[in-house]
Amino acid sequence: MPRHFTRRSLIRGITAATAVATLATGLAACGGDSDAATTTGTAGTVTVGRLSNGAAKETSLKVSEVKSISAELPASLRKSGKLVIGSGTLPAGAPPLGFTGSDQKTLTGSEVDLARLVAAVLGLEPEVKRFTWENLFVGIDSGKVDVGFSNITDTEERKQKYEFASYRKDDLTFETLKKSPWTFDGDYRALAGRTVSVGAGTNQERILLEWKGKLEKEGKKLTVKYFQDSNSTYLALNSGKIDAYFGPSPNLAYHVTQSAGTPSPTRLAGQFSGAGVTLQGLIAATAKKGSGLAKPLSDAINHLIDNGQYAKWLTAWNLTSDAVTTSEVNPPGLPLDNA
Repeated sequence: MPRHFTRRSLIRGITAATAVATLATGLAACGGDSDAATTTGTAGTVTVGRLSNGAAKETSLKVSEVKSISAELPASLRKSGKLVIGSGTLPAGAPPLGFTGSDQKTLTGSEVDLARLVAAVLGLEPEVKRFTWENLFVGIDSGKVDVGFSNITDTEERKQKYEFASYRKDDLTFETLKKSPWTFDGDYRALAGRTVSVGAGTNQERILLEWKGKLEKEGKKLTVKYFQDSNSTYLALNSGKIDAYFGPSPNLAYHVTQSAGTPSPTRLAGQFSGAGVTLQGLIAATAKKGSGLAKPLSDAINHLIDNGQYAKWLTAWNLTSDAVTTSEVNPPGLPLDNA
């Protein structure tokens, strides 16, 4: 299919993506209201990085409603006075994007922090609901969630059901034991004979399974394994049951720093763009197609970019390398053919 070029740099095989999926399972058992570690003060102050257990530097940011942007919201949402934010972080999530805070009950992470900043610009009270990854999309589909802020990748397939407002680069990475000599160089053939773990229903799973299919046609084998949470994944990596873990770069990069000095230190073993070989992947706020939310969300994010709160949010969470210069409405994403 034809390539789409934007002002974002085109790269080959060194950037990567994160996760998006749509599965229809029971919503009631897997979703719920959540305390969230981002607080919005009465004087227009949003505090990010709270209860992060060292993953972020707690930072207070001044941010107030921008009437010209909040006026773009659908009338029903303005009337409700709240923005229901979906987070696909059950059962445990993973730092720094979304995880249970140091008080063992409160949701914290970079994603919900940005969602609260956006809600402040829109003049809405944020209400966070946590789901399993699959049920996050059920929540958006059913209208129980206004917008997902949960490391969701912009893809052309997803545009059939959702609309996007981009806010961060989308990079995927392989993580392996530090002692392992294996490295991914951007060529799927490097995965022949390997056993790799990936999250079910994610964008990276889609990419990995396509590579698996290509290898099978060449008479080669790639074994893909699934685990319920990151703790189980890392137990499998440490014990040699898997060769590598393929997941979002921020999560894996954070884990590498935490594993240093342990009996089983890990390292990053290569990246790939979740938008394909030639297009920079993007993470985006995700709303139901036709909801009318993508533009006000994008305008709110651009307001945060222009006024410096966006950069301070990234700095607080050590994610400055993921910065974008502008938020775009429905930018080109992973093509339908994964190319």
